[in-house]
Amino acid sequence: MVTLVAITAPVDGVIVPLGEVPDPVFAEATLGDGVAIDPLGDTLCTPFDGEVVQCARSAHAVTIRHACGVELLVHLGLDTVHLEGAGIEMLVAVGQRVHEGEPLLRFEPDRLAREAMSLITPLIVVEPGGWRIDSRRGDRGERVRRGDTLLILEVAAQAATGPSRDTGPARERDVTLALESGLHARPAARLRAIAAEHAVELDVLAGERSADTRSLSSLMNLGLVNGDRVRLIARGENAEAALVAAGQLLESPEGGSHGGDVSRPLAQAGAGQWAGRVASPGLAVGPVVRYAPPLPEVPADGAGAAAETAALRDALAAVRVDLEDGMTRAERERHSSEAEILTAHLAWLDDPALAEAAERYIAAGRSAGQAWREALDDEAERLRATGNELLAGRVNDLRDLQRRVMACFGTPPVGPDIPEGAIVLADDLTPSQLIALAAARPAGLCLAAGGTTSHVAILARARNLPCLVALGPTLHEAAGEPVEAAILDAEHGLFEPRPSRERLTAVRERVEARRRRQESERETAHARAVTRDGRSIEVCANVAGAEEAELAAGEGADGIGLLRSEFLFLERDSAPDEEEQRREYQAALDALNGKPVIVRTLDIGADKQLPYLSLPAAPNPALGVRGIRLWRSQPELLDTQLRALVGVEPLDALRIMLPMVSDADEVRAVRRRLNELASELGLSATPSLGVMVEVPSAALCAASLAAEADFLSIGTNDLTQYTLAMDREDPDLAEQLDVLHPAVLRLIQATVKGAAGRCPVGVCGAAASDPLALTVLVALGIDELSVEPARVPAVKAALRELDAGALAEVLPDWLALDDGGAVRERLTAWLEARAAA
Repeated sequence: MVTLVAITAPVDGVIVPLGEVPDPVFAEATLGDGVAIDPLGDTLCTPFDGEVVQCARSAHAVTIRHACGVELLVHLGLDTVHLEGAGIEMLVAVGQRVHEGEPLLRFEPDRLAREAMSLITPLIVVEPGGWRIDSRRGDRGERVRRGDTLLILEVAAQAATGPSRDTGPARERDVTLALESGLHARPAARLRAIAAEHAVELDVLAGERSADTRSLSSLMNLGLVNGDRVRLIARGENAEAALVAAGQLLESPEGGSHGGDVSRPLAQAGAGQWAGRVASPGLAVGPVVRYAPPLPEVPADGAGAAAETAALRDALAAVRVDLEDGMTRAERERHSSEAEILTAHLAWLDDPALAEAAERYIAAGRSAGQAWREALDDEAERLRATGNELLAGRVNDLRDLQRRVMACFGTPPVGPDIPEGAIVLADDLTPSQLIALAAARPAGLCLAAGGTTSHVAILARARNLPCLVALGPTLHEAAGEPVEAAILDAEHGLFEPRPSRERLTAVRERVEARRRRQESERETAHARAVTRDGRSIEVCANVAGAEEAELAAGEGADGIGLLRSEFLFLERDSAPDEEEQRREYQAALDALNGKPVIVRTLDIGADKQLPYLSLPAAPNPALGVRGIRLWRSQPELLDTQLRALVGVEPLDALRIMLPMVSDADEVRAVRRRLNELASELGLSATPSLGVMVEVPSAALCAASLAAEADFLSIGTNDLTQYTLAMDREDPDLAEQLDVLHPAVLRLIQATVKGAAGRCPVGVCGAAASDPLALTVLVALGIDELSVEPARVPAVKAALRELDAGALAEVLPDWLALDDGGAVRERLTAWLEARAAA
């Protein structure tokens, strides 16, 4: 008997094939087969019904067992085990029954993006046998929604029980764990592999608890940490050899993770290659330049304690001014990561312990510059000695501050000229050195030391600058003689200084194709998107707050088509007050500098709930109190939000959008209240008021809605759900839930026709980013598309290649087809024919 098991996406995100995950433990299927997803949300949900059988001590991983016995590891990010749970909240417990779609763990995306290697989240089937992948969803880069089916497994009935145990003579060995992060998924997988390689049964005993190495969840549930004493028991002809290999793994500090030892590579280097860790992904080809700036030269001996102490204090004050100026500049240019790092440097500068240490060296006869050097050398050594990778990663910040202050007492060294497009090799970099190097526009960076959690790594990622770290002390050999064309593969963790001609040609073609496409798209991203037949389409951005609004502005968005205000209300104990909301909305308007910003009023209910708001129980929450319907029972929430909104400037750039509107009466009621509040505040004008078209009644009554509203915006996700009567959270329906279903397209067409001559119509749902669907939307008469910020340049470029009028001529016949698949087939063929013409 065979059971089919559907594994669904635990979060909205982008598919990453397992083989392309920048960690060989996952990419080489050491843990097992599966898929990975780059998350676009902050909560991982259950991918199928089952029982939680393992929760990582550091909260970064959960294992769930299906009723048929198969186990799935959901592993948040890469190298997240070293964060020890910081920025992650576990929402389930071992033994708990969970249903598909229930939250498993919540995390802080910004923090993990800064402090972990990557947010790429693998989903791994960790059972060793009894199953196979029947089908696998999508290609690299495909966007998926939470609940979309990623994998379908065929599971044989015997998978739950597994093979019989070897009952032969046992060999034993006692070991003490030296794994920095304990027995987590990676070393557990290696133990299982050792047992398989030696064809033995291998158990781990810890006190009265034991685990069979065939079960990763059992191993991880032992909760073993560095220093724990365990007994290994092996049965089989090669038991002694297996015990030796297992003992070496567990007793080696490097065995547990490549994160504790930053020099451990992520990939196996071939001949002529250096393997390192990916700090910032990308691909580059260019000449190699060595960068090794010395510290400024300063006098060793001082001219007296009083004079040197005064000189040091003057230098610290001058550096403070420089740092504050840099922070102001970074904030003005919206380099938030750089501003945060300079803030950290200011904190070092204000640390009284550093100044006191330097003054002690001055008292011993050192000059101010030399005293500062030695004081910070001591502090750097202390940080390294902690053994904490995160603290050790801050040594570069300390070196940066050391260099800044010493430069006040001597001539700063002149670094080598860095030609544009070069691959820069260095032992390590300070943040300010990286900022200076980035201005020279290098192709990429290769560092002998460093870590993926350092500020240098953060800055490299913020600048889309490919960067490898921890390449090892032999990296200098790559610069031993001139290298005109090296390959930096910061996708697989390899630096290749002398590639073959064929390899170089192939990589150059890939780099050039990417560069041309992205450069072309970005060059015109701030221009209007005009189709081949002359239609101008606004391309705006969907954002969750002011920070993403800034990103959208930089990507060339024509405005904000959807600011999801509910993110202000989530993950807190009480609703945000009027002033907090106003600041966030104002910051979004400021970021767009006069371009329109559409703020959707609070859309809570169905799949989004507030712990401080008691909503009535409903058999089907998706059809219950949500969106604008909430106003009747919670008027104070909407009143506070409306007051905050009308407090921004300029009001003519603000648009207010109401979710889940069913009829015109709801719009009229809110407009009356908006006018009342504006009058109370002494305002003579109010912002534009619009409606989200998400339910069939709104689409069919678009004319009456357009008579009351200033604009309409179609939420295709919900409109598709309600039109097809298919829960978009149900993975079994994911394949049928298609926005190109003729019924959905007819409702979109009805919306456009109903609003014609009355108000514009946009689309802020996922279909606006779908390369196929967006062409149909525009051909149906949509005026504006709102997409994720990073998609703005590509969507604008696609629109400029579209003849919307020609497509509109053939659409009527397609609206009579049977299903969305038929529409997609016709549309694909039509677009390919037009491209070939």
